[in-house]
Amino acid sequence: MQTVLTIQTAGPGLYEFTPQVAGWVSGEGLLTLFVRHTSCSLLIQENADPGVQADLRTFFLRLVPRGDDPSMRWLSHVLEGPDDMPAHIRAALLPVSLSIPVRDGRLMLGRWQGIYLFEHRDRPQRREVAAHLG
Repeated sequence: MQTVLTIQTAGPGLYEFTPQVAGWVSGEGLLTLFVRHTSCSLLIQENADPGVQADLRTFFLRLVPRGDDPSMRWLSHVLEGPDDMPAHIRAALLPVSLSIPVRDGRLMLGRWQGIYLFEHRDRPQRREVAAHLG
């Protein structure tokens, strides 16, 4: 069973799409999610306190600053804007696929876990996540 989920972003940040995934799964098996882009990531992260998402975003902005930051002068891929190459670096550091067990039609996530797309680009994007339940 396969589908493609669409997540609309409004710029950098974490976008939970657990309900969209939960509404699609059925039966039992292993769910694989794969983001079809090179400048965003997928995460399973706490969904109870929004401070967690804010702190993660701040951490990765400090770890990999925008391309117009003086510390990033070494970048050679700069034609697509100061957010592009740093987005690729962040995506290289974080997962682009996830595996989640499914039992009795339910995601076997922990109590405070949610599935997130982590957008690394500055502008709104339409992201696609391929889902396979086998």
